Amino acid sequence: MFWDGIEAIQRYSRIRSFAIRKAFLLIVCIVAAFGAVAEGKNTGADEILGEWLTDKDEAIVEIYRRGELYCGKIVWLKEPRNPDGTEKMDTQNPEPSKKDRPVIGLVMVWGFRYDGDGSWVDGRIYDPDNGKTYSCKMRLEGDKLNVRGYIGFSLFGRTTVWTRKH
Repeated sequence: MFWDGIEAIQRYSRIRSFAIRKAFLLIVCIVAAFGAVAEGKNTGADEILGEWLTDKDEAIVEIYRRGELYCGKIVWLKEPRNPDGTEKMDTQNPEPSKKDRPVIGLVMVWGFRYDGDGSWVDGRIYDPDNGKTYSCKMRLEGDKLNVRGYIGFSLFGRTTVWTRKH
C-alpha cells in the first residue's frame, strides 16, 4: 500500500511536469506567432527602405524610417559639382538661409506614412531644381517606386519612377 502511494505521487509528478512543459511550449508558440504578425506588418511598410535611383539616373535617394514615418535624402549625384568645380548647393531654395546647404545629404522626401498595400501617403517632396515643395504619395511595384508629386489633388501632378538600387 505504501508503494502504491509513492507510485501515485510519481505518476502525478510526471503528469504535472508534462503539463507544465506543454503549457510553456504553447506560450512560446503564441508569443512567436504574435511577433511574426507584428514583424509582418513592419516588413510590408519597410519594403520601401533602401536606395532608389531617380527617373533620369541623376541622383540616388536613400529612404529611411524615422519613428512611424518615412523620409529620404539624396546620397549621390551623377554630377555633384558645378562646372566651376564647386559643390552643388540648394541655390533654388526660396529661403535665403538654406541656399548654401549641399544638395548631397538634403532631405528630399519626408512625412510619409504606410497606408497598406504598397502605398505611402501624406508625404512631401522637395525639388532642388526649382526650390518647390509638393504633396506626394508613393506606390511600390516590385523594384519600381512610383513617386507622384502634386499640388492640391493628386489628379494635378506628375509621376516619376524610381528604381531600387541593388
